[in-house]
Amino acid sequence: MARPVLTGSRIRQYRIDKGLRQAELARECGISPSYLNLIEHNRRKIGGALLNNVAGALGVNTATLSEGAGAALTEALDAVAGGFAEPGADIERSEDFAGRFPGWARLVTQQHARVSELERLVETLNDRLTHDPFLSASLHNVLSTVTAIRSTSGILATGDEIEAAWQARFHRNIYEDSQRLAEATEALVGYLDVGGDTDRVLSLPLDELEAWLSDQDWRIDALETDNDTAASDIVAQAGSVFSSSAARALATAFLERYRADARALPVGPFEEAVLAGERDPMRLSARFSTDLPRAMRRLSTLPARFFKGGFPPGLVICDGSGTLAFRKPVRGFAPPRFGAACAVWPLFQALHRPLTPVRTDVALVGQDDVRFQTWSIATSDYVAGFERPPVVESTMLLMPVLASVGEEDAPYQVGTSCRVCAIRDCPARREPSILNVSEPAPKFG
Repeated sequence: MARPVLTGSRIRQYRIDKGLRQAELARECGISPSYLNLIEHNRRKIGGALLNNVAGALGVNTATLSEGAGAALTEALDAVAGGFAEPGADIERSEDFAGRFPGWARLVTQQHARVSELERLVETLNDRLTHDPFLSASLHNVLSTVTAIRSTSGILATGDEIEAAWQARFHRNIYEDSQRLAEATEALVGYLDVGGDTDRVLSLPLDELEAWLSDQDWRIDALETDNDTAASDIVAQAGSVFSSSAARALATAFLERYRADARALPVGPFEEAVLAGERDPMRLSARFSTDLPRAMRRLSTLPARFFKGGFPPGLVICDGSGTLAFRKPVRGFAPPRFGAACAVWPLFQALHRPLTPVRTDVALVGQDDVRFQTWSIATSDYVAGFERPPVVESTMLLMPVLASVGEEDAPYQVGTSCRVCAIRDCPARREPSILNVSEPAPKFG
């Protein structure tokens, strides 16, 4: 959306800030006060030598008068204001504010960026505190041990005569429970005290796999160059990265699928197609005669240089229960690690329409600078035969697209999980948000 030319308004404001009268500036620039008045009220255009003379008299750059504070700062202010339901009538004066007070404008945008960062941190910590199975089990262990110590010490504190054998047993129980309590609390503190690297605390086999894939930039070069490399060999080379047999089994299964994908869509021809401009997974699947989820998975392995803006796509996979089975985060969209995800994601909508591709543009609430093109599809596989239930899997590819100021809203906004979602009146809300959202309570039935 084009902005009005405010060069005259900027000239007037800089003149007032410098304490110059209109007649003084006009005389110094060689024009009449009445003509300068028309310029300052944006009724006459100004440029060329006259604009240079005015800029010199005011002691500012010509670009400062003609372009203001710059499109980047103005658009940043618009993005800040866009996060409020009722920003007020002065929202249209963001360029004027940025031009007059660039320092304050930058402070506002920096504070907004910091607030957004802290909101994402709260989201991560809330997700972890609410659903982290290791944390829940550790706290339960601590509370159980404290209760046991309290019960035993209560018996000893009654003052009643206790046989020597029982007294020794109670003392031994208190000692052993105290040791166990010390070990449990030490492990819990060590788990929580991760030096700020909250996202890399690993407690589940899937976490270990995704952390390893993140270190590999989500691309297994060994399988790109040699499809015959054994998945078990790659897992063995990772060493202690996979700390449990469950994590190693999960990694092996993932690598087996990765190898099959690489064979069906060879790296050379596939990258050539994408570099030629073909990024639609549907057309790529038809071009290489393969299924759509495989094309989506292959797109998610490509480096950032293949995509506009340098933002590679993300990928989310869930099973028939809606549980997230794979998460590759993307700029501005980090699926929750522990809690239930947003029910209105296209990923889950596809579960209701098996084998029907779902193409949707969405915006994540609170992320006004980026939107996402999404492709989703749910598939069924009768691996156990027709007499058994099918294995259902839904896949969603997310392609980030930088949003422009003034661009129409996306079809709908989504969140990450209900607990930290600021969308008002969401019909799919399961529980109230911990954010300051005024909305009715969740409804059931």
